[in-house]
Amino acid sequence: MMTMPLQRYDRPASPPPAAALGAAPAGAVIAAGCQGCSMHKLCLPMGLDAGAMGQLDQIIGRRRRLARDERLYKRDERFTNLYAIRFGHFKTFQLQPGGEQQITGFQMAGELLGMDAISTDRHACDAVALEDSEVCEIPFTLLESLFGEMPTLLRHFHRLMSGEIMREQNVMLLLGNMRAEQRFAVFLANLSSRYTARGYSATSFQLRMSREEIGNYLGLTIESISRLLSRFRKQGWVAVDKREVTLLDLPMIRALAAGTAASRPM
Repeated sequence: MMTMPLQRYDRPASPPPAAALGAAPAGAVIAAGCQGCSMHKLCLPMGLDAGAMGQLDQIIGRRRRLARDERLYKRDERFTNLYAIRFGHFKTFQLQPGGEQQITGFQMAGELLGMDAISTDRHACDAVALEDSEVCEIPFTLLESLFGEMPTLLRHFHRLMSGEIMREQNVMLLLGNMRAEQRFAVFLANLSSRYTARGYSATSFQLRMSREEIGNYLGLTIESISRLLSRFRKQGWVAVDKREVTLLDLPMIRALAAGTAASRPM
C-alpha cells in the first residue's frame, strides 16, 4: 500500500478571488504603492531599502483592475508600461494565421507582464485576465531613469528578464522533447513551486485556467489532459474536485517532471 505524505495546512490553499479582497469594480483606478503591497518581495522592489522604495512608488502610475477575460494589452500595441500583477492570474497568447490562440504562458501575482515588448517597442502577444485581477502600471521610460541611480533595482530587473528567457527555453523543451505525462507533471510542479514562493500551499491549489487552455499551452488535446488527470488520480498522485487540485504525492510529481520516474502500468 502506498503511503501518502502528510499535507500542511498552515498555508492557504490558493490565492483568494478578487471579491474576497474587497476589490473595486474592473476598470477602477487606484493609487499605487509598493511598501504596503504583500507582493513586494517577489516583484520589482525586492531588495530595496525604504528610500529606494519611495522613489519607485513615485514613478508607478496607478493600479488598474480588470475583469475576467478583459484584455490588458494586445499584440502590436505600442509599449509604454510594464505591469506588475498585484493579484489575479493572466494568460499570454499569440494568434495563429487561422485565428487560433497559442498560449505562451500563465502569470500570477508578483510577476511582470510586458517585457516581451522592450526590444521592439511593440507587444509580441496578447495578455488577458483569467479572473478579476489587478496590476500596477510601471511606465518603462521612468523605470529606466531609476536604473542608473539604483543598481540593486537594475540587477533585479536583469534577473527577472533572465527568468523570462529561461521560461521560454523550458517551454520549447516541454513541447519538443517531453512525453505527455512529463509535460503535465512539469506544469503541476511549476505551479506548486510558484504558489509556495507566494506563501500558499505547495500541494493544494485551484487551477485558474481551463483544461482546454492547459492543453493548448502544453501542446496536448483537452482529451489528453482529461486522461492524464484520470491516470494521475488512479495512481494516487493527485485528487481533483472540479478545478481544485491536491498533489497527494508531490515527490513523485517532481520525479515525473524531472524524467527520473514513469507511471506504473494501469
